Amino acid sequence: MKIARVIGSTISTIKSPRIQDTKLLLCQEMDPSGTQELGTPYAVIDLVDAGEGDLVLTCHGSAARQTNLTKDTPTDAVIMAVLDHLEVDGVITFRK
Repeated sequence: MKIARVIGSTISTIKSPRIQDTKLLLCQEMDPSGTQELGTPYAVIDLVDAGEGDLVLTCHGSAARQTNLTKDTPTDAVIMAVLDHLEVDGVITFRK
């Protein structure tokens, strides 16, 4: 799992029928405190109705294909949780 921030959305009118009814968002990986950006943005399938600006947990690779909605689909990343707050070493670094 990775901590990420939703930074945007994407619309695709032509996509695999297996993911036809899914919402696609763009995420930016964040450091463990949720304050520093890491890497490059990536597309995810949203399973929990996240929105722009939300801090989320994403799951990648074969683990992303273990949900009822993504089993046997061409999926590499999913949003599986929206974080309400993030605490690191006893300090709350994020609160929704």
